Amino acid sequence: KEKSNNLDVKDAGSEMETEEKGTEEESTRESDSNILDVSSDYPREKHISIQRHLADLEKLANLKEDEKKPCPLCPEEKFKACYSHKLHRHLQNLHWKVSVEFEGYRMCICHLPCHPVKPNLIGDQTFAKMGAHYHCIICSATITRRTDMIGHINRHVNKGETESRFITVPAPKSSHEVLKELATDVQVLPNYSTPQKTDSYFNPKMKLNRQLIFCALAVLAEERKPIECLDAFGATGIMGLQWAKHLRSSVKVTINDCNENSVTMIQENCHLNKMKVKLNTKEDDNDEALGDGEQNTDTIEVTKMDANVIMHLRSFDFIHLDPYGTSVNYLDSAFRNVRNLGIVSLTSTDTSSLYAKAQHVALRHYGCNIVRTEYYKELAARIVIAAVTRAAARCNKGIEVLLAVALEHFVLVVVRVLRGPSPADNSAKKIRYLIHCQWCEERIFQKEGNMVEENPYQQLPCDCHGSMPGKTAVVLGPLWSGALFNTGFLRRMVFEAVQYGLDEAQPLLKTLVCEAECTTSKHFTTHSPCDENKQEECGVYIKTPNNSAESYLVPGKRKSDEVIRNAAKRQKAENSAEHPAFYYNIHRHSIKGMNMPKLNKFLCYLSEAGYRVSRTHFDPMGVRTNAPLAQFKTILMKYSTPTYTGGQAEGPLHRAEDVQAGEQVEAAADGKVEDAEFLEDDKSGVAAAVFTKDYPTHCAAD
Repeated sequence: KEKSNNLDVKDAGSEMETEEKGTEEESTRESDSNILDVSSDYPREKHISIQRHLADLEKLANLKEDEKKPCPLCPEEKFKACYSHKLHRHLQNLHWKVSVEFEGYRMCICHLPCHPVKPNLIGDQTFAKMGAHYHCIICSATITRRTDMIGHINRHVNKGETESRFITVPAPKSSHEVLKELATDVQVLPNYSTPQKTDSYFNPKMKLNRQLIFCALAVLAEERKPIECLDAFGATGIMGLQWAKHLRSSVKVTINDCNENSVTMIQENCHLNKMKVKLNTKEDDNDEALGDGEQNTDTIEVTKMDANVIMHLRSFDFIHLDPYGTSVNYLDSAFRNVRNLGIVSLTSTDTSSLYAKAQHVALRHYGCNIVRTEYYKELAARIVIAAVTRAAARCNKGIEVLLAVALEHFVLVVVRVLRGPSPADNSAKKIRYLIHCQWCEERIFQKEGNMVEENPYQQLPCDCHGSMPGKTAVVLGPLWSGALFNTGFLRRMVFEAVQYGLDEAQPLLKTLVCEAECTTSKHFTTHSPCDENKQEECGVYIKTPNNSAESYLVPGKRKSDEVIRNAAKRQKAENSAEHPAFYYNIHRHSIKGMNMPKLNKFLCYLSEAGYRVSRTHFDPMGVRTNAPLAQFKTILMKYSTPTYTGGQAEGPLHRAEDVQAGEQVEAAADGKVEDAEFLEDDKSGVAAAVFTKDYPTHCAAD
């Protein structure tokens, strides 16, 4: 009996335990179901303290002028019912102003009995007393302090949790922000502008970069159709979508990314723009069509591979590299299988190393020794081109630089690929070292050859080494010493920018055309590039309908190509001249105590002196010219006026050029106010005598 009693007691105890566990599981299920109910219908069913506008919060109170209404977020014992004007002031000052904002919603502070206060030291649990708190819009947690709530939301964002973690169905499309650029819609995450915190990085500041690349691809699409182009780092897929949406059947677009979340985002953006998607996530040809567009029949291939892998496996006509940071790790793969006369464009965002802020990183990535100079942006572009040239030469390919742009956030380089060892050798010969004077900022590329010179300072046009103590110059590089622009290609890019309505790219492209030709004229025509007869690039003939060289075409014979190439080379030698390397900043070389002339006027003065001159996109106050620095300073000093005569008319110019700085300016008019004040204030006879000697007419008049 005792044993049976013990067994009965154990059975009863086990039943009690199972009942307690059952009640706990039921309570947890109920709580989870409550949370799921709130989050699954997000953002429709949410806590009343989470609202978009203050008016929505006032609607909860049902404000009426004649009746007293309680606060919907405060208990009755904390805030008694009052009239509408007082309740409106209470909601605005106590709840709305201290709210936490997230994706257009405001998490207002709540005083309702949702968050119990911890028990006091005595141990009495004050369940009736509740504390002020916030309700998290993502996980429905209650947090007391506002700063803690902000940190809590930031942790969700850093983990990529922008929806409730209890949702098992896919998030609605309306939860993503939709941005529009160049008639292309893309969905982005809330933290899309921070690359360290998101998989689908989208930078609105790179819009100009995307437009320039689009123009380059449009020019290539006019030369041959169709072309296979690759966006190796798709992220949101905005660039590849723009290519496919506007160029349509002229291009076959492949968007690649190694991140699974980015690939999913690219697929959604393709469906958003009514594009067909062809998925290829493996290295073999296992393709699967995911969906059909309703209006557009174009197909975009989306791949999930490493960028180096896909460029090794397949050949493309156009490749764009835009990694986060430097792109040197992908250059060898890019030039391995790119087709002849294809284009490789790369965007480098590691401006800290390229702009000489982290010189050791530039040495590690690019193998270049650099210092901070006045022309550091052009120096950065030539560093990147030198790395591109070496990578192409390792694959027996040469390059012709079509475009090089260095702005605040990025360095963009667009090159055309020429197959063969001879173009590779010619391109490699253009990589040289640069001698830079640290006193006057004069610079010159070292001469070709392997012989060591006894005094490298003799190559510099300046004489700072003889007049200044110590070593005055440094050797920078190796750098690209050739041209940075191709005028014919840039003019066709201007035409494409006008045709597709790229307003932001047009002013920059026109500046680049002037810079490539080293001229100040800004007259452009928007006629079709097919009407131009001088379309020669990289020593290769580009077919145009109105060119007489087509008469040499003999189908099926190689000699016709040679005739065309030779004619194009002769045309290049006769009609083209490379722009001068580097530029001078007019503020850097200004004279102390003198007012400089206007920049446009100074360009005219240099042009009248017989030098080639233009402005540069690298520096708004930069002047690209073939004039030596000494002559540059002489002309700048000649047309500068002293600071104390800045109010004079701009008519007279300085006549003395080789005299001292104090004797260069002559009097412009008699009876000047400053001279009269000087005579009145000067009481010493010696000073008056000196003044009478220098200005006898003034003294006689006074």
